[in-house]
Amino acid sequence: MKAIVITQPGAPDVLKLQEYPTPEITGDEILIEVKAAGLNRSDIFQREGNYPAPAGVSAEIPGLEVAGIVVKCGPDASAFKIGDQVCALLAGGGYAEYVAVREGQCLPIPNGLTFAEAASLPETIFTVWSNVFQRGALKSGETLLIHGGNSGIGITGIQIAHALGIRVIVTVGSEEKGQNCLELGADSFINYKKEDFETVLQDQGVDVILDMIGGDYLRKNINILKPEGQLVYINAVSGSHVDLDLWKVMTKRLTVTGSTLRSREYDFKKQLAQEVQKNVWPLIESKQFKPIIFKTFPFTEALEAHLLLEESRHTGKIILVR
Repeated sequence: MKAIVITQPGAPDVLKLQEYPTPEITGDEILIEVKAAGLNRSDIFQREGNYPAPAGVSAEIPGLEVAGIVVKCGPDASAFKIGDQVCALLAGGGYAEYVAVREGQCLPIPNGLTFAEAASLPETIFTVWSNVFQRGALKSGETLLIHGGNSGIGITGIQIAHALGIRVIVTVGSEEKGQNCLELGADSFINYKKEDFETVLQDQGVDVILDMIGGDYLRKNINILKPEGQLVYINAVSGSHVDLDLWKVMTKRLTVTGSTLRSREYDFKKQLAQEVQKNVWPLIESKQFKPIIFKTFPFTEALEAHLLLEESRHTGKIILVR
């Protein structure tokens, strides 16, 4: 098969289209002919050599989410059959013609979606559901603050939370991005280049914060959380070594937590997929949630796709298509 291979750690030009062995499947794995693959910022980190793949996963081919057609089923696979259209959460290998994945990490493509739209779903929806609704225990009637509202995670969190009766506030880097978030269901936005989110929110407070920034955002997050609030980290692009005022955590009875998804065990991902299908797939089917695609690129233009991803000027997902 052909695959986009990281030939060495570095800039986007290290991504090369090469011949690569087609995966073999065993047990409950299925082989998917990939029609589209979603890009995520972790793909950049992996390309740069800063995000090692889990044990048993190739570090040479990036890609954490795909959509395509089942072309082969392992002897223990029973959830899907050849010809089914599926999307899947991967630990790597998505930038390729074929990928092998255990069936519990796959879901049927919702009715009416293209392969490109379906490929935009797994990584962001699984991440949001796991961190905001499981770990953060967000409930209807509460307020959610999302840092990076225009990111793939952000637009996913906005739509799911809005559909479930939750007030959503986002931080963004421009007025245009903020308006995009309002159109998707956010109740308000804060342009962090013009305003300080702590100052804006210090009187009203929030119940749950989803943060991918880290650094000095920690102190501000702690200050604006309501008593019993939840602060959930999924990244720390501005730094992971921070000062924490434990007294405020104790007196406000806060929870500071976080997680990564890629290295989690299969049973967790399988259970998470089941919850996503039960709780989020109906929102897609009823048009309360829609995939937002910023731009698609042919697989042969992975370099150009990564350059665009690094610019961080997009709202929505960037997708490779075959």
